[in-house]
Amino acid sequence: MMIGIIGGGQLAKMMAQEARKLGFGIAVLDPQEKCPVCGLADVKITGSFMDGEKIRNLAEISDVLTYDIEHINVEVLKELEEEGYPVYPSPKILEIIQDKLVQMETMKKAGVPIPKFIRADRDELTEKAIEFGVPLVQKTRRGGYDGKGVAVIRTEKELDKLLPTDSMLQEFVEIEKEIAVMVARDQDGNIEVYPVVEMVFNEANILDFLVAPARIDEDIAREAQDIAVKVVEALDGVGIFGIEMFLSKDGTVLLNEVAPRPHNSGHYTIEACMTSQFEQHIRAITGLPLGNSELLVPAVMFNVLGEGYGRPKVLGMKEALRYPGVYVHIYGKPVVRPLRKMGHVTVVNKDLGKALEVAQKVKRIIKVVGDDP
Repeated sequence: MMIGIIGGGQLAKMMAQEARKLGFGIAVLDPQEKCPVCGLADVKITGSFMDGEKIRNLAEISDVLTYDIEHINVEVLKELEEEGYPVYPSPKILEIIQDKLVQMETMKKAGVPIPKFIRADRDELTEKAIEFGVPLVQKTRRGGYDGKGVAVIRTEKELDKLLPTDSMLQEFVEIEKEIAVMVARDQDGNIEVYPVVEMVFNEANILDFLVAPARIDEDIAREAQDIAVKVVEALDGVGIFGIEMFLSKDGTVLLNEVAPRPHNSGHYTIEACMTSQFEQHIRAITGLPLGNSELLVPAVMFNVLGEGYGRPKVLGMKEALRYPGVYVHIYGKPVVRPLRKMGHVTVVNKDLGKALEVAQKVKRIIKVVGDDP
């Protein structure tokens, strides 16, 4: 079986690694000549994620299509699905996820707990923001990721910081923790739910540290898992889904966003769980039974972000690997940019506190820097 992946980044690479173990072939579409998954691909098509002809070329040589990025040509994927090409998760889901307003409207209709929100078109942003009330969070309807497309407006004096585009305005939630749950669902509707994890973000709103399991009460963890399952069932999803949520200071769990693909908050599963999020996704989209999602050992994960520009150079690897339970993943991206995700590190230990302590030390050691001063 040939699996076609739209997108050749680190998520595609880690999907391909698991697919190879199960004997599947890989075809990939990516605009870069050299991308992280290229060394694992049987077929590489170079082209834009919006190029309908190239997506069709990929579909014609693949038995099933999937993707590692949301910002792709959903109209062509819908046509392909209607023509009988298997695409997972369904393009109908992707169409919902691509528009944050539609995503929240869909979840509200399904009875999923979410923050209050309103629609705010570009030409009425200020008026709508005043009407809605501050503090608030603006999210652009399309194109945002890793903190891009988000503006926090705390007072009316900050209204000039509103991003000039069609948006959703959301209530500002007083957050105790940001948490996430990975959920896998197969083609027969069977579900595997991963543990709740907690996420700490840096100033650029990129995940800094992830702690698994989350340090929260068991009742709250069960509630978060139930919400995550409700989200995926409401979408009738097939594959792996990353469900990000807020735990408010008053103990309420609210949906933040949905990712219809492997997710940064699930990288820890490679070393810490019986079945990784990537293997789980491959199993789901190829019709195989889902694996067990049990957490085998506590884990802490952090992203290795690029520093500088140019060709990448990894520093501190030898010293980092002197610590037991440290697993380094370097993605193989050809160019470094500041804050670009160049890799991640997972630290496992039976004692979660010790795992966090080691992760903090290793984070200061391992770097990916550019060679262009």
